[in-house]
Amino acid sequence: MKNLTLRQMRYVDALARLGHFGRAAEACAISQPALSVQIREVETALGARLFERGARQVSLTRLGRDFVERAQDILRAVDELGDLVRASSDTLDGELRLGVIPTIAPYLLPRILAGASAAYPQLNLNIRETITPRLIDDLRDNRLDAAIVALPVSEPSLSELPLFDEEMLLVRPAEAAGTPAPRASELGDHRLLLLEEGHCFRDQALSFCKIGPGGTQDGLDGSSLSTLVQMVGARMGVTLVPEMAVPMETARAPVAVDRLSGPCPSRTVGMIWRRQSPIARQLEEFAAVVSEAHRDSRGGPEGDQAMS
Repeated sequence: MKNLTLRQMRYVDALARLGHFGRAAEACAISQPALSVQIREVETALGARLFERGARQVSLTRLGRDFVERAQDILRAVDELGDLVRASSDTLDGELRLGVIPTIAPYLLPRILAGASAAYPQLNLNIRETITPRLIDDLRDNRLDAAIVALPVSEPSLSELPLFDEEMLLVRPAEAAGTPAPRASELGDHRLLLLEEGHCFRDQALSFCKIGPGGTQDGLDGSSLSTLVQMVGARMGVTLVPEMAVPMETARAPVAVDRLSGPCPSRTVGMIWRRQSPIARQLEEFAAVVSEAHRDSRGGPEGDQAMS
């Protein structure tokens, strides 16, 4: 026990959360054999097993559950000490762990990284791209400092800062070009292609179109916006795409892009972080980099909503 390190506790925590040596090793940026060695060393030091190994996954023993709970408390306390040091600085430096949802990351991240590099030369951005529920869990457990998501998330433990609004545009097969676009409420009459379960953009599209969770046709879901646009190009249906994604995703697909008739659906993009984060002030300043990245992506000033 005397030689147990914080790094080893992080390995145990990752394996407990992910339940799979391969995924845990990837999350920890080490090889799977190296992770296995580290876990065995911890169990040898304890004189007891923390994990039950199965053919496809691993699970915690009773001791493992108690151990991980205490280890997570220790890791959170250590991370909070680091936050306190960063909070004493006038600007962000060191590591910033930033989460981004998949319907934003490919389109905005390159400009965010460029803006952050110019504004914060000593900052090392560590990016995690995944769906909103996982980002929220990572924020709660102090595995992330902030995340860029669609608002609201309505989590009492998290602060929300709206940054900008953007419209959702209709993507139809190319032969639909020049024909009147339907209203959002009429999309339920079409074969509407959506992202798979778990993506907040899917839920927003269903809500805007007044379609229940089980109301889409044929179960034609995609894993990414790129997949959805290619499916539309193959005349499999229509889809909605956030405006920031349109230039990249439709450039080489035989599709037509239109604004819906009547009120056009939109989403609010913002940043979230723990309410008790010691670097909340610095994160509010960093949010300006995100807003500027969005303005640059649209080629100039625009009527985005002001941050508040």
